[in-house]
Amino acid sequence: MFKMEYEPTPTFTPSSPASLSPNSSISPSSETPLLAAPVVISPCAACKTLRRRCADKCVLAPYFPPTEPAKFAIAHRVFGASNIIKFLQELPESQRADAVSSMVYEANARIRDPVYGCTGAICQLQKQINELQAQLAKAQAEVTNMQLQQANLAAMLCMEMAQSASPPPSSEPSMDILISNSNPSLMEDNNNNFGSLWEPLWA
Repeated sequence: MFKMEYEPTPTFTPSSPASLSPNSSISPSSETPLLAAPVVISPCAACKTLRRRCADKCVLAPYFPPTEPAKFAIAHRVFGASNIIKFLQELPESQRADAVSSMVYEANARIRDPVYGCTGAICQLQKQINELQAQLAKAQAEVTNMQLQQANLAAMLCMEMAQSASPPPSSEPSMDILISNSNPSLMEDNNNNFGSLWEPLWA
């Protein structure tokens, strides 16, 4: 007799519902974590020169960027960092940029001219203004003189044109000259007659 051997069929065990769900997400362990790039905050030129940590609300940072180190170095050399900070804190924010520009300009002038500083530059500019005003007054006087000469020349031209347009004087001789030239004896008789008429009056 043949013996029939029974082989057990493999059983299928369903997975967990979480693994079969279509909305299942991949575990975080299988992903590569994204690392944020570190933000490097460069200190302002003032803090870099003073070798200190630049705070978030540094008073000097908006006016002394790290790209302009010489700007703070010049102002710090003349006024000092503490005086600059104190001066900026006493001003409103709308006037701080102009104040920093003025301090830097004055510091440059003081370094160039330690004796007079900005006063020397102001005096030099005032001298140039006075010279230009004198040149302007001279030019205005020359223009006025030229205008007067032009007016006089125009008046002379008008007078010459008026004289040329007027009729010339008559060249005909007078009646007495014609009579004397035509008959000189008549003039002598008239004179004798007039003399005889006046003789009885003087007698």
